[in-house]
Formats: sequence, C-alpha cells, structure tokens
Amino acid sequence: MAEVRLKRFSFGQLFLCMILMLFSLAAILPFLLLVISSVTSEEVLLVNGYSYFPTKLSFYSYEYLFTVNLSSIGRAYGITVFITVVGTTLSLMIAPMMAYVLSRRDYNKRKVMTFVVFFTMLFNGGLVPQYLMWTQLFGIKNTIFALLFPNLLFNGFFVLIMKSYFTLNIHPALIEAAKIDGASEFYIYRKIVMPLSLPILATIGLMVGINYWNDWMNGLYYITKNHLFSLQNLLNRILVTIRFLNEFANEMRLDKELPSISIRMAMAVIGTIPIMALYPFFQKYFVKGISLGGVKG
Repeated sequence: MAEVRLKRFSFGQLFLCMILMLFSLAAILPFLLLVISSVTSEEVLLVNGYSYFPTKLSFYSYEYLFTVNLSSIGRAYGITVFITVVGTTLSLMIAPMMAYVLSRRDYNKRKVMTFVVFFTMLFNGGLVPQYLMWTQLFGIKNTIFALLFPNLLFNGFFVLIMKSYFTLNIHPALIEAAKIDGASEFYIYRKIVMPLSLPILATIGLMVGINYWNDWMNGLYYITKNHLFSLQNLLNRILVTIRFLNEFANEMRLDKELPSISIRMAMAVIGTIPIMALYPFFQKYFVKGISLGGVKG
C-alpha cells in the first residue's frame, strides 16, 4: 500500500493563505449582500437597512423586471451579448496587429507611431466634436454600430499594453529563424506570435468584454430608439421610470410605491452575473498561454 504523505505547510504559507482568504471574502461578501438585498422586502430595507439575514424575503423586484419588462430585457440581453462578442472579437483582431508592428525593432517609424497612439490617451477633441463626427460624418446614430465603434473598439491603452508584452516576450530570434525558413510576415504573426500571446489576449479580451458589457454612455449619446437599447441603457431607463412613478405617487398621495431599492439591487445582479460567469472560462487560457515555451535567454 502506497504511503500517503501529508504536505506540511510552513507558517509563512499559512499566513499567505489567510491573507488570500481575506481578499476573497472582501470580494465575495459585498456581492452576496447585493444578491440578498435584491430578494429582501422593501419595508425591511427601509427600516433595518442591508443585512445578510433579512427578516422578510420578497421576489417582487425580479417579478416586476421579468414580467412587466420581460420582452424588453430579453431583447436588450441579446443586443448586449452581440455587441460584447463582436466588439471584443474585432478588438482582438485589430489591436494586436498594430501592437505587434510597434513592437518590431526593425520598423523605423515605431517610435513616431507609438507616440501617436500615446498622444490619443492624453488629448481628445471633446464630447461635442466626437458626437458631430460619429453622427454627421459616419452616420451611426440609432444603429447597432453606435454601440460598437465609439471609444471601445480601438483603445490606445490596450495597444501599448500589448506592445510591451510583444517586446518583452517575443524574442527577435524567433522571427529571424522563421524568416530564414521562408515564413512570411503574416505566417509569423499567425503561427508564432499569436500562440505565444494567449495570456495578454485573454487579459485584454476580458477587459474589453467587460467594457462593452458595462457600457451605457454610447447608448445614452447615440441611441434614442427603444429596440436598440443595450441592457445597461434599458436598466437605467427602468430605474428612471420607477423614480418618476414614485414621485408621482408621492404628489398624488398614493399608498402604493414601487420598491426602488430592491429593484436597483436586482438590476445590478442581472447586469453582473453573466459577465462574472465568463471568468472561469478565461482561466484555462491564462494557464495554457503561460505554459507555452519560447526562446531561453
């Protein structure tokens, strides 16, 4: 019978485990309180405040969102998923190509182009010129492209992060060896650079996806048609409507008011859970990308 050996942890390892557990609780407990508050009765929230152990539960917030606004939320979910997937895919196709060119030391204009990309992070024309450009020049108002293109599809910050990764992790000897073997530039980029860049692609893809999922500014500026609202814009519109109805009820001295606090918590849960579900799927890409080899210095 094989002997089972128990691994002994040092005091330092146990201390680090405790620190990591505290950080984990600091991230989990607020979200848990958010979920519990979304199913807590409005009266209990107003009297006792937020609690992990509410005295009365109520699912009226979810009932209101998924009965009164079921079709609108379903359509908004579809639009948000579409722009998140398409926008993230396009961003991961465009940004790495430019970042790879800027990382190549044999490209004589890389310093100038890097400065141009960096300049866009410091200065911009402002909201009014940007609005006029996208609406009058490109004509994207009240189209699905208004949720894809402005600000999110191509970000100078992500380009510079990828450039730094390519410079530090893609050794020039790999490219030189591939050129000696007769590989073209696109073949080198597709078969050598991209497989070695899975960690940064997964990281940037996750950040871009979160930005697309949480974006509501573009919808606020460029979308006025209800059937094009993303999830964040629709939830914001529902919240504004609830506030208006409650103010009207107070002016008319009506007893019935919509539970604005619990509905706000429920909307946060609806908007957060789908994007949180993606995190476990990205973890394997981090591990796989890190395990890939390269040139040893």
